[in-house]
Amino acid sequence: MAGPNGPNNQNDNRKRPSLGFIGIVVWAILLVVLLNSCVVSMRSASTITVPYSTFREWVVSDYVDKVEMDNYGYYFTLKDDAPPLAEYQDKSKSGNNLSVGNLLLDQISTSKKNTLKFQAAMPPVEDSDIINLMTDHGVEYKSEMISSEQTMLYGVLSYVLPTLILVVAMVFLYRYMFKKMGGGGLGGLGGVGKANAKVYVEKSTGVTFRDVAGQDEAKESLEEIIDFLHHPQRYTEIGAKLPKGALLVGPPGTGKTLLAKAVAGEANVPFFSISGSDFVEMFVGVGASRVRDLFKEANKMAPCIIFIDEIDTIGKSRDNRMGGNDEREQTLNQLLAELDGFDPGKGIIVLGATNRPEVLDKALLRPGRFDRRITIDRPNLAGRLATLQVHTRKIRLAEDVDLNKIAQATAGCVGADLANLVNEAALRAVRQGRKAVNQQDLLSSFEFVIAGSEKKGTVLTEQEKKMVAYHEVGHALVAHFQKNNAMPVSKITIVPHTQGALGYTLHLPEEEKFLMTEEDLLSEIRSLLAGRSAEEVVFGSRSSGAANDIERATDIARKMVTMFGMSEKYGMMGLATVHNQYLDGQLGLTCGQETAAGIDNEVRAIIERCHGEAIQILKDNRELLDKIADYLLEKETITGAEMVAIIEGRDPALAEVTLDSNIEPPARAIHMVSEPVPMPPASTQEEPEQDKEPEGDQEPEGEKPDQPQE
Repeated sequence: MAGPNGPNNQNDNRKRPSLGFIGIVVWAILLVVLLNSCVVSMRSASTITVPYSTFREWVVSDYVDKVEMDNYGYYFTLKDDAPPLAEYQDKSKSGNNLSVGNLLLDQISTSKKNTLKFQAAMPPVEDSDIINLMTDHGVEYKSEMISSEQTMLYGVLSYVLPTLILVVAMVFLYRYMFKKMGGGGLGGLGGVGKANAKVYVEKSTGVTFRDVAGQDEAKESLEEIIDFLHHPQRYTEIGAKLPKGALLVGPPGTGKTLLAKAVAGEANVPFFSISGSDFVEMFVGVGASRVRDLFKEANKMAPCIIFIDEIDTIGKSRDNRMGGNDEREQTLNQLLAELDGFDPGKGIIVLGATNRPEVLDKALLRPGRFDRRITIDRPNLAGRLATLQVHTRKIRLAEDVDLNKIAQATAGCVGADLANLVNEAALRAVRQGRKAVNQQDLLSSFEFVIAGSEKKGTVLTEQEKKMVAYHEVGHALVAHFQKNNAMPVSKITIVPHTQGALGYTLHLPEEEKFLMTEEDLLSEIRSLLAGRSAEEVVFGSRSSGAANDIERATDIARKMVTMFGMSEKYGMMGLATVHNQYLDGQLGLTCGQETAAGIDNEVRAIIERCHGEAIQILKDNRELLDKIADYLLEKETITGAEMVAIIEGRDPALAEVTLDSNIEPPARAIHMVSEPVPMPPASTQEEPEQDKEPEGDQEPEGEKPDQPQE
């Protein structure tokens, strides 16, 4: 547990300088300076400076009324009937030889004449007769002479104290800024060396294994780790050592972080969660310091789990091919040292997550550090069904919902894709004014995810529309006449969509396949090239709509030659490796330039052979091609059952879709509603057919936005 006090983040208990306090200090300093300036300005503005000789003459002439003396000069006023007083008052009114302050003083002065004050500077030589002179002429005077100690105290209060306050405020501001940058408390340089890991407990994560579906093998491995934490003595008695760490690898969206949170919820122990990028800062050595602090805090709260997300940020291989990075290497070295240093008997488990395991340092992956490597891959058919059931627990579903069909249609999707699909279906149901999600909502949301929404404002010319229709029917017809056709056509449409497709053909796999034979791959290439082939057969020309088809066909052919050993020229020779298999899956050739040129020739030969076979299939079935294309031009969207009806000579209007599923769903709490679900009017329906299924693992035969058609 998180200790008797149950802190969710021990760093929050440390006192931190308040930004509001710093602002108050700064404003106070500015206010003091401003008031001081105003006082000095007002005093100088209300005083007229005259020479000391003039002051002495006025004393002798009995013009002076009162005098105040200090260390800096004489400040005096004149009698009401003194001639100089009237003269200076006239000058203040005319503005001659007086400052703006004097004019302002004259405007705000009362009707009394003796409001003007004069100043005479101290003479350079001491005048010992001035006191006797003022006494003889009846001048009232007083002295405010300041001692040297008072002068020093005044200087301290005027200059040293404001400077000290400013320095203290800047120190607090400096430390506050560094704490924002680096996290942690007040120790060190702004606390940048403190680890800012979040500490979760079961009630904070709110995730258990019940919320994770489709990853049964991964959950089984992690359940054993949880048992290590709960009952370590069962393993230590027999002499077994607890594993120190487990590495979660897999494509994005498969649920690596979700699994880590579920482990925290199931284990009911403190859960430190931190990203690999949080260790790296602009200062060399900060990452290593944070690693030390993280494991120090974990030792205090053992048994516990440390989860480092995107561990490849600090765990990359230490080589000089891409240039050195002292900060990252120091952080990695410190992490390796900490993994070796802590006692596994305390029950500290380190979980790491990455989708780039191939770039990790070998020393990080060896047994004794990350003892287990758990692959979180894309779910299979049963896994997708279970995932859909988890995400639809809180969704109101209509009685016509069949999650088996949705699971079949979404081959290749990860958990995040399925969660997004369910959410889009719920949004669509709300938009159409219904209180439950029906099957069409789920199917339409799947099509929305892969192809975008319909571009209802796009206007195609008749020639473009006809070319798109023949292109899509070419895909469907060649796919139908393949010998090993495991993906029958589900839907054909020539309605433009926002993700660049002017039309697309969807296939629904009858079964999930994990191995592809050479004939399966060639059949897929023929189907991809059939759109261009139909354009050449019917129009005798080519369009830019086949760009995506050509790209995918070329990729399959290249893998056949370089990785699958399906080339007569090179045989079973490995010529390429996959870089970032869980991300883009790009191929990297491992051969010379001459061999690379030969690979290109082999790939071209495969594509040309499949292209010619697709053209021949379309020529042999030219009459069917024209019939289906005409029907598609009339309806704009048809189903695979309607296409099969035309091929078999039946009325396509009477065609029905039948799809039987032999997969029994596991027992799950699915919220189904028995109330009738009203369908929207025909004018508001987004799709003309309500029970047609799209295909999951084939992308829409679309083109880039600047391509005219598909």
